[in-house]
Amino acid sequence: MLSAASNAILEFMTGTTKLIHEILPVGMLQCNCHVVGDPETREALVIDPGDDAGRILDVIDRHKLRVSAIIITHSHIDHVGGLRRIHQATGAPVRMHADDLELYRMLDAQAAWMGWKTPEKIEVDDLLREGDAIRWGRFQARVLHTPGHTEGSICLYMPSD
Repeated sequence: MLSAASNAILEFMTGTTKLIHEILPVGMLQCNCHVVGDPETREALVIDPGDDAGRILDVIDRHKLRVSAIIITHSHIDHVGGLRRIHQATGAPVRMHADDLELYRMLDAQAAWMGWKTPEKIEVDDLLREGDAIRWGRFQARVLHTPGHTEGSICLYMPSD
């Protein structure tokens, strides 16, 4: 699954193919934003752009990536704060689980509770479900619906063989 507490560039072996994987702790709560890319096709995903959009875009530019989708693992404010800017810069579709749409619509209440400015919302382009495949370049991850933290929380599973 894509999750880690490191901010280093990681390259995972998937068969014989390396995956570009950078983890950026972003925002006041240091949410881990992941940028994963195919080093051959240059297609990439941005996962949980919680804030610090400039830093995320710098990673995309440094690796010369084209973002094919922005994935939201759940719609707490610290996971979506930079969503609008990343979407505007890349044009990539936004994908999240339908069970988190109501929480996403309540960003103003989340912001008020945290004492933060409300981030601008954008339309969600695609609703994810258990078992969906998310593809970028030659890579693929499966959506696992993992309600608990929020109703629409998801994890991405990417076998290493």
